[in-house]
Amino acid sequence: MWTRRTRGMTLVELVVAMVIIGVSLAGVLTAFSNASTTSTDPMVIKQVTAIAEGMMEEIQRMPFAAQSNDLPANCARDTYNDLQDYNGYNCPVVDVNGNTIAGLAGYTVQVTVIQVAVGSPMFIAAAPANALEINVQVSNGTHIFNLRGWRTNFGAFQLASP
Repeated sequence: MWTRRTRGMTLVELVVAMVIIGVSLAGVLTAFSNASTTSTDPMVIKQVTAIAEGMMEEIQRMPFAAQSNDLPANCARDTYNDLQDYNGYNCPVVDVNGNTIAGLAGYTVQVTVIQVAVGSPMFIAAAPANALEINVQVSNGTHIFNLRGWRTNFGAFQLASP
Protein backbone atom coordinates (compact mmCIF):
# COMPACT_ATOMS: atom_id res chain seq x y z
CA MET A 1 0.00 0.00 0.00
CA TRP A 2 1.04 3.47 -0.76
CA THR A 3 1.32 6.01 1.96
CA ARG A 4 0.71 9.68 1.44
CA ARG A 5 4.42 10.54 1.81
CA THR A 6 5.77 8.24 -0.90
CA ARG A 7 3.08 8.76 -3.47
CA GLY A 8 4.83 11.31 -5.82
CA MET A 9 2.97 13.82 -8.00
CA THR A 10 -0.65 13.79 -8.96
CA LEU A 11 -1.89 14.14 -12.51
CA VAL A 12 -3.11 17.69 -11.81
CA GLU A 13 0.33 18.71 -10.54
CA LEU A 14 1.95 17.29 -13.70
CA VAL A 15 -0.47 19.17 -15.98
CA VAL A 16 0.14 22.45 -14.11
CA ALA A 17 3.91 21.95 -14.36
CA MET A 18 3.64 21.25 -18.10
CA VAL A 19 1.55 24.41 -18.64
CA ILE A 20 4.09 26.54 -16.74
CA ILE A 21 7.00 25.09 -18.70
CA GLY A 22 5.11 25.52 -22.00
CA VAL A 23 4.27 29.18 -21.36
CA SER A 24 7.81 30.05 -20.33
CA LEU A 25 9.25 28.19 -23.33
CA ALA A 26 6.89 30.07 -25.67
CA GLY A 27 8.10 33.38 -24.23
CA VAL A 28 11.76 32.46 -24.68
CA LEU A 29 11.20 31.27 -28.25
CA THR A 30 9.34 34.50 -29.10
CA ALA A 31 12.28 36.54 -27.80
CA PHE A 32 14.71 34.50 -29.91
CA SER A 33 12.48 34.87 -32.96
CA ASN A 34 12.38 38.67 -32.60
CA ALA A 35 16.13 38.81 -32.11
CA SER A 36 16.79 36.78 -35.24
CA THR A 37 14.50 38.87 -37.47
CA THR A 38 16.01 42.18 -36.34
CA SER A 39 19.60 40.98 -36.43
CA THR A 40 19.92 41.99 -40.10
CA ASP A 41 19.03 45.63 -39.36
CA PRO A 42 22.61 46.71 -38.54
CA MET A 43 23.83 45.32 -41.86
CA VAL A 44 21.15 47.22 -43.81
CA ILE A 45 21.89 50.43 -41.90
CA LYS A 46 25.60 50.05 -42.65
CA GLN A 47 24.86 49.46 -46.34
CA VAL A 48 22.57 52.49 -46.75
CA THR A 49 25.17 54.62 -44.94
CA ALA A 50 27.98 53.40 -47.20
CA ILE A 51 25.90 53.96 -50.35
CA ALA A 52 24.97 57.51 -49.27
CA GLU A 53 28.55 58.39 -48.34
CA GLY A 54 29.85 57.02 -51.66
CA MET A 55 27.33 59.04 -53.65
CA MET A 56 28.06 62.18 -51.59
CA GLU A 57 31.79 61.79 -52.22
CA GLU A 58 31.19 61.33 -55.95
CA ILE A 59 29.06 64.47 -56.10
CA GLN A 60 31.29 66.69 -53.99
CA ARG A 61 34.39 66.04 -56.07
CA MET A 62 32.69 67.34 -59.22
CA PRO A 63 33.43 70.87 -60.46
CA PHE A 64 31.17 73.58 -59.10
CA ALA A 65 30.58 75.54 -62.30
CA ALA A 66 27.84 74.22 -64.58
CA GLN A 67 29.11 72.79 -67.86
CA SER A 68 27.25 71.51 -70.89
CA ASN A 69 27.08 67.75 -71.32
CA ASP A 70 25.17 64.97 -73.05
CA LEU A 71 22.17 63.43 -71.33
CA PRO A 72 23.01 60.07 -69.77
CA ALA A 73 21.23 56.86 -70.69
CA ASN A 74 18.88 55.64 -67.95
CA CYS A 75 20.64 55.89 -64.57
CA ALA A 76 24.19 56.17 -65.87
CA ARG A 77 26.22 59.05 -64.48
CA ASP A 78 29.18 58.77 -66.85
CA THR A 79 28.36 62.06 -68.60
CA TYR A 80 27.82 64.06 -65.38
CA ASN A 81 30.50 66.73 -65.22
CA ASP A 82 29.34 69.16 -62.51
CA LEU A 83 27.37 69.28 -59.26
CA GLN A 84 24.11 70.47 -60.81
CA ASP A 85 23.86 67.36 -63.02
CA TYR A 86 22.98 65.25 -59.97
CA ASN A 87 19.92 67.33 -59.04
CA GLY A 88 16.81 65.17 -59.41
CA TYR A 89 18.72 61.89 -59.64
CA ASN A 90 16.36 59.09 -58.53
CA CYS A 91 17.50 55.60 -59.47
CA PRO A 92 18.33 52.20 -58.03
CA VAL A 93 21.91 51.70 -56.90
CA VAL A 94 24.06 51.36 -60.02
CA ASP A 95 27.67 52.09 -60.90
CA VAL A 96 28.69 55.19 -62.87
CA ASN A 97 28.00 53.44 -66.18
CA GLY A 98 24.47 52.42 -65.12
CA ASN A 99 25.23 48.75 -64.46
CA THR A 100 23.32 47.07 -61.66
CA ILE A 101 25.38 46.18 -58.61
CA ALA A 102 24.73 42.62 -57.43
CA GLY A 103 23.22 42.42 -53.96
CA LEU A 104 21.96 46.02 -53.91
CA ALA A 105 18.86 45.58 -56.05
CA GLY A 106 16.43 46.73 -53.33
CA TYR A 107 18.14 50.06 -52.68
CA THR A 108 17.26 53.40 -54.29
CA VAL A 109 19.14 56.70 -54.30
CA GLN A 110 17.58 60.16 -54.55
CA VAL A 111 19.68 63.31 -54.86
CA THR A 112 18.79 66.98 -54.70
CA VAL A 113 21.27 69.79 -55.25
CA ILE A 114 19.87 73.20 -54.35
CA GLN A 115 21.14 76.65 -53.57
CA VAL A 116 21.79 77.14 -49.86
CA ALA A 117 18.76 78.74 -48.21
CA VAL A 118 18.87 81.96 -46.22
CA GLY A 119 19.36 81.09 -42.55
CA SER A 120 21.34 77.95 -43.29
CA PRO A 121 24.70 77.70 -41.49
CA MET A 122 26.39 77.63 -44.90
CA PHE A 123 24.61 80.70 -46.33
CA ILE A 124 27.06 83.20 -47.77
CA ALA A 125 25.41 86.62 -47.83
CA ALA A 126 28.04 88.12 -50.14
CA ALA A 127 27.63 85.42 -52.80
CA PRO A 128 24.54 83.22 -52.28
CA ALA A 129 24.97 81.54 -55.68
CA ASN A 130 28.35 80.19 -54.60
CA ALA A 131 27.04 77.64 -52.10
CA LEU A 132 25.03 74.49 -52.79
CA GLU A 133 23.33 72.06 -50.45
CA ILE A 134 23.48 68.40 -51.45
CA ASN A 135 20.92 65.94 -50.06
CA VAL A 136 21.37 62.21 -50.66
CA GLN A 137 18.61 59.84 -49.57
CA VAL A 138 19.09 56.08 -49.73
CA SER A 139 16.19 53.76 -48.98
CA ASN A 140 15.61 50.05 -48.73
CA GLY A 141 12.06 49.18 -47.80
CA THR A 142 11.47 50.69 -44.37
CA HIS A 143 15.05 51.92 -43.89
CA ILE A 144 15.66 55.49 -45.06
CA PHE A 145 18.98 57.27 -44.59
CA ASN A 146 19.46 60.97 -45.34
CA LEU A 147 22.87 62.57 -45.74
CA ARG A 148 23.30 66.32 -46.17
CA GLY A 149 26.42 68.08 -47.33
CA TRP A 150 27.43 71.47 -48.64
CA ARG A 151 29.77 72.62 -51.34
CA THR A 152 31.00 76.10 -52.00
CA ASN A 153 32.62 77.59 -55.05
CA PHE A 154 35.83 78.15 -53.15
CA GLY A 155 37.58 79.30 -56.32
CA ALA A 156 35.36 82.40 -56.36
CA PHE A 157 36.69 83.42 -52.93
CA GLN A 158 40.40 83.06 -53.61
CA LEU A 159 42.29 86.30 -53.62
CA ALA A 160 44.40 87.09 -56.62
CA SER A 161 48.05 86.91 -55.74
CA PRO A 162 49.97 90.21 -56.14
